[in-house]
Amino acid sequence: MLNMTIDGKSVDTFATFDVVNPATGLVEAQAPECTPEQLDQAMGSARAAHTDWRRDDDARRAALHALADAVDGRQEELTKLLIQETGKPLAVAAGEVASAAPWIRYYADLEWPRRVIQDDESALISVERRPMGVVAAITPWNGPVGMWSWKIAPALRGGNTVVLKPSPFTPLSTLLLGEIGAEVLPPGVINIVTGGDELGKAMTAHPTPRKVSFTGSIGAGRSVAVNAANDLKRVTLELGGNDAAIVLDDADLETAAGTLFAFSMFNCGQICCIPKRIFVPSNRYDQFVEAFGAAARATVVGDPTDPATALGPLTTRPQFERVSELVQDAIASGARVVAGGKPVDGGGYFFEPTVFADVAEGVRIVDEEQFGPAIPILRYDTVEEAVERANATNYGLSGSVWSADEERARSVAAELECGTAWVNCHAMLPSHAPFSGAKHSGLGVANGEDGLRSFTEQQVVHTART
Repeated sequence: MLNMTIDGKSVDTFATFDVVNPATGLVEAQAPECTPEQLDQAMGSARAAHTDWRRDDDARRAALHALADAVDGRQEELTKLLIQETGKPLAVAAGEVASAAPWIRYYADLEWPRRVIQDDESALISVERRPMGVVAAITPWNGPVGMWSWKIAPALRGGNTVVLKPSPFTPLSTLLLGEIGAEVLPPGVINIVTGGDELGKAMTAHPTPRKVSFTGSIGAGRSVAVNAANDLKRVTLELGGNDAAIVLDDADLETAAGTLFAFSMFNCGQICCIPKRIFVPSNRYDQFVEAFGAAARATVVGDPTDPATALGPLTTRPQFERVSELVQDAIASGARVVAGGKPVDGGGYFFEPTVFADVAEGVRIVDEEQFGPAIPILRYDTVEEAVERANATNYGLSGSVWSADEERARSVAAELECGTAWVNCHAMLPSHAPFSGAKHSGLGVANGEDGLRSFTEQQVVHTART
């Protein structure tokens, strides 16, 4: 059994919890259940390590490079664990693992000059960025390795130390990452603890962290914000989305349909910032629906370890049950099933790639974030109508516009009420681009230089010269 990492040491517990392989639906591993005392130890270790870690930026940059190299050296092992706990197809899992080290190196190499706002005979005034201290980080089950790097890299480069908890559904790859980190980082810089919701609540309410970085559902994000507010902790909340993709009447429909299908079904539809509602003009609706449905019917669903598999299982039983419920509700509401519509026979949490047509607002599959391989295609008559309907939601993570006319598409994208608006693409997330959500989809910003700044406090240093 993989152990937690606290103060650079491997730590086990008497209590454990089950880890299920979603491809079989069977328990295949155990993970340690962190005790309150062990959480205190992890927080104390991170607090002690911060004293030296915060002082030497060059040493932090070198340590991040060493961490990236160490992660690169364990890609095969990490990929195997990621497939086992998430059900991701081989190519998707390998891609997620391969992305971690470059993400860390980006922050290690990011130049981050201080900002001088006055330098004359009377004063030198600079705006500096100082580390916050200990960061409590909580990662989701849909991308445990990727989100580990998203949180760890900027937090450490900013001079903070970290106590991180993965989802109890997918703790294995993160536990291994803890072991890898302990080999190259000073003790206490990264601590990995595992457990359920109560552990997460204890982390966000603990007096030691000064920053909480959380990725998960809107409901859980609200709880994190409330817990953190009691101690005025800074928070970054990366929450859910119900992304709209608007296809304009001049778009290449075959290309748009194929590309949007690939985006919407990526990771079995379990990504916050992928298309979840697709708006298509009435005069081209049937053509688009047929192309989209054909892509769904051609998708290979099966064993995630088989290189031929394009779509694996949903990662958790609760998510499988939720998708099943939303699909049945759509069918009962009169939506037309273009492809799929039911679970795949056999073990595991497999669900057919499902496409709905002739559906609109008021049906749950449209109004809620489905987070699975089921996508509604909505008809519209005017672009203004499509934009208004796309914005008529409490979600505001991201969206996209598809057109042969880039300038026209950018003008429509500017009307979307979301943190990121893509043109002729979706869910493109380079490390240097800030990522944030509007409305209920989040607080704060991740990634890029803005994301690094979010792990620091501003300090003005004013030196008088007269």
